[in-house]
Amino acid sequence: MSELSVNHLLGIKYIQPKDIELIFKTADHFKEVINRPIKKVPSLRDITIANLFFENSTRTKLSFELAEKRLSADVVNFSAAQSSVKKGETLIDTVNNILSMKVDMVVMRHPNPGAGVFLSKHIGASIINAGDGAHEHPTQALLDSYSIRERLGEVTGKNVVIVGDILHSRVALSNIFALQKQGANVKICGPKTLIPKHIEKLGVTVETNLRKALEWADVANMLRIQNERLDISYFPSTREYTQQYGVTKDLLNSLDKEVVIMHPGPINRGVEMTSEVADSDQAIILNQVENGVAIRMAVIYLLASKIKQL
Repeated sequence: MSELSVNHLLGIKYIQPKDIELIFKTADHFKEVINRPIKKVPSLRDITIANLFFENSTRTKLSFELAEKRLSADVVNFSAAQSSVKKGETLIDTVNNILSMKVDMVVMRHPNPGAGVFLSKHIGASIINAGDGAHEHPTQALLDSYSIRERLGEVTGKNVVIVGDILHSRVALSNIFALQKQGANVKICGPKTLIPKHIEKLGVTVETNLRKALEWADVANMLRIQNERLDISYFPSTREYTQQYGVTKDLLNSLDKEVVIMHPGPINRGVEMTSEVADSDQAIILNQVENGVAIRMAVIYLLASKIKQL
């Protein structure tokens, strides 16, 4: 397989296991590129990419922009805060105005679930979903799986527990889809109030006891607890959450095996995990950040290849 089966990356739900493998093989090449003294390649010299962020983002936006520039694409950044969206312009009108400037690809983060799917039915440009509400965040899931493969050799057959706010997390859903498509076993762990009802229908198991979850796991992906959730009583306090679901070095040392620790960032140190854990050899958090650029380069390159037949 030399090209993706899709024209957009709207979600992990819509791609095949062979697509994931192709993205990883392409990312292997680009990871070598970004570790050279000269980190830029001319692959997308004739491609223009618009980054449309209707929600605030620092890490994801920076990672995409760096990936685009490493590929020599022309990059246009769009922020909703300074746009006509604030004046009532529709999403389609906003995007069509940008596309009229001959943009080839759109990277979009939007607060509404399914915004990318909706847009893909109305415009001709290729779309990459950089997060749509609590729905999906496909490139994060891809870089997470890629990082697991890099550390453990493969994803197939591994036990991965996702810990924290599953209910509001687009990262959790995309990771569930990606891990299952690669043959991993997935468990979720957190307070019952932060676990969606009927999530077992996705083929995952649920565990509310962190120690039991870690005893089962090869990998623990720790999700950020968002302080705004406290206002609506999903759990009594950050302190109580940390006592039950925060990972400490003592907890990890008490297990009879090494568990790889991941986090999509930003970390609440002292909440999801202690600084000692975050900075330990068991954590691959900075590897995830580095791999994010290579994965996004791969996705952009492969989608652009379908546009321009590079």
